[in-house]
Amino acid sequence: MTTPLTPQADTAPTAAAKDAVKAADRAHVFHSWSAQKLIDPLAVAGAEGSYFWDYDGNRYLDFSSQLVNTNIGHQHPKVVAAIQEQAAKLCTLAPGFAVDVRSEAARLIAERTPGDLDKIFFTNGGAEAVENAVRMARLHTGRQKVLSTYRSYHGATAAAINLTGDPRRWPSDTASAGVVHFWGPFLYRSPFHATTEAEECERALAHLADTIAFEGPQSIAAIVLETVPGTAGIMVPPAGYLAGVRELCDRYGIVFVLDEVMAGFGRTGKWFAAEHWDVTPDLLTFAKGVNSGYVPLGGVAISGAIAETFDTRPYPGGLTYSGHPLACAAAVATIGAMAEEGIVEHAAHLGENVIGPALAEIAERHPSVGEVRGLGAFWAVELVRDKETREPLVPYNAGGADNAPMAEFTAACKQAGLWPFVNMNRTHVVPACNITEAEAKEGLALLDEALTVADRHTTAGAA
Repeated sequence: MTTPLTPQADTAPTAAAKDAVKAADRAHVFHSWSAQKLIDPLAVAGAEGSYFWDYDGNRYLDFSSQLVNTNIGHQHPKVVAAIQEQAAKLCTLAPGFAVDVRSEAARLIAERTPGDLDKIFFTNGGAEAVENAVRMARLHTGRQKVLSTYRSYHGATAAAINLTGDPRRWPSDTASAGVVHFWGPFLYRSPFHATTEAEECERALAHLADTIAFEGPQSIAAIVLETVPGTAGIMVPPAGYLAGVRELCDRYGIVFVLDEVMAGFGRTGKWFAAEHWDVTPDLLTFAKGVNSGYVPLGGVAISGAIAETFDTRPYPGGLTYSGHPLACAAAVATIGAMAEEGIVEHAAHLGENVIGPALAEIAERHPSVGEVRGLGAFWAVELVRDKETREPLVPYNAGGADNAPMAEFTAACKQAGLWPFVNMNRTHVVPACNITEAEAKEGLALLDEALTVADRHTTAGAA
């Protein structure tokens, strides 16, 4: 059962307030990725740290970090105070002006990006960051094609949704946006019949090299990869893969773009996931964790060579709210809090000593768990019907009755007070990077219990 709240009397949520929020939502809010009449959004009354709660007094441990963006949890006091202070000083100013807080946010981000990614173009979120990275690559190279993997998500705007590999692309795929998809490495479901990480790396790079050759390297502007794919399954790339992609890009003059919208800002136990493999892209996109989503912000970190392209040539792109002062103030405070409180190091510790070992034990106990994988506070649990055959617990992109096993598992999590991040046949363990060890262990215990529901749908459970 969910954990009952004991709110203060003067702030206690009421049934009337819940009803008003729900009624207004149903009357006026159009929700993303949803059939509007088939959803019933939870009305949330408040949040703090690793928890949020509803108007009925039920508290949920947020193992989703919302959309894997509240990296420092909900309502961090230092960031809330910084937003309030900035609002009192200067709420907004057009992007063409030099503003202290915008400059400071850019400086702090550039300090942490790898290599010479020292110029920052601000956007309102991750999709716009990807859009502008692609535009920069095309203008810099004079080429049009862009390559990305099938198991990927890059955003829902025009170019970003075509770059995306997962099924959310299908309704909007024009098949004429200059995008070519290829298979990235994923040993557990290897498209290359590999049996080791080394084989998977070698064969994935050979496949990419062949794709480049047959598409015509002189026509390819960029290769766009999530450093560690997020929604598509948190597939940690094998050693040598990203370096191999870097070499292919250098060989053919292709711009290498790493999408760190989800993996960046501490999520993998490094400021940016690229640090794990000592690889520097030409462009790096970010959003989400840059300020924990407190005010919308994203951006592109730009190499010296690409920035130089626009020294005397105008860059044909911009946004009214690029580098919005409130968003930048939140970023400055978030980065400061992460550094002062050792949040990046804490995420690494959680992955190595708490989440990783616990998930390995969970995998041993449950016939529904085929594989666990991840880094830092960024993990996926692959759910299967059969460990030997690796048949997914539900079919690819399942809906309706076909998705019933995952729906039952998700409901069991929520009933226990755990809010999961679920996609297809996976649940992702992606709590705030500063979740305490006790809270992480609490969530893992709730996950362990909820997996007994998934177990019933396995070949072992049916036997």
